[in-house]
Amino acid sequence: MNINDTIKRINELAHKKKSGQPLTEAELAEKKKLYDIYLGFIRGQVTQTLDRVEFVEADGSITPAKQKKTQ
Repeated sequence: MNINDTIKRINELAHKKKSGQPLTEAELAEKKKLYDIYLGFIRGQVTQTLDRVEFVEADGSITPAKQKKTQ
């Protein structure tokens, strides 16, 4: 299942719940699994973005964020 299908199914379950229909135990379990997949995807995107961050030092050198020490 790709992320778009995951989001679509999360939204379907949310609309069902908002319409006043209770979710079954199976649907609640599915919702939890889908949220875990979604959050894993988002965390992966954030990690990939942060891995590309670089700092340009005053002397012109470039330091990757992973190697940068906090002061």
